[in-house]
Amino acid sequence: MAESEILTPGREVESLAPKQAHLIRSAYKVMGEKGMNKLSLQDVADEAGVSKAILPYYFESKENLTLITMRWVLARVAERIRAAINEVEGAEEKVSAMVDAIFVSPESNRRFYLVFFDFLGYAARNDRFADVGATFHEICNGLYAEVVELGRKESVFRVSDARAGATVVRALVDGLFTQWVQEREWETTHTRYREACKCSILTYLATEERKPPR
Repeated sequence: MAESEILTPGREVESLAPKQAHLIRSAYKVMGEKGMNKLSLQDVADEAGVSKAILPYYFESKENLTLITMRWVLARVAERIRAAINEVEGAEEKVSAMVDAIFVSPESNRRFYLVFFDFLGYAARNDRFADVGATFHEICNGLYAEVVELGRKESVFRVSDARAGATVVRALVDGLFTQWVQEREWETTHTRYREACKCSILTYLATEERKPPR
């Protein structure tokens, strides 16, 4: 599979039998509840309602199951962002739609980021996971850069470099989620963080950049 196809939405699941897709979804649920490090094939089998012996048959190893599950999860996130951006016209409206698509719900976001933080640790030590992570970030940065460039053409955003601006946008999103997931009242603060994310991104993009000192 080509690197650009790693996160093609639905590719991993559509190429599998229904039972395999069910196992992937079950694995993701267990990851969110117990974490990647404590994930066991028995836990996944119990969640899926199947025999543990069926998992190595379909995926060969726990690592392969984990990797394919993360490809599926990240592909869904990327496609949701892309679809939201394409539904509206103006750059500011695209930012709002993009953030709404990212802040899906307290439960979904909490599960995703708890799993994603574990995934980043794996990616730092395992090239197979690192390739998937790098592709996901490249896709998201590309989508963000398209929105930033549109805003520059509409004269509503003042950042000079769309790619660099996209990197900061991603940092704002991930940074706010890092804070939010630590909140004890994560369910009730979700909306506040979502609106803070929109405001932070729009303020950053609309502010004239300061040149670094020589």
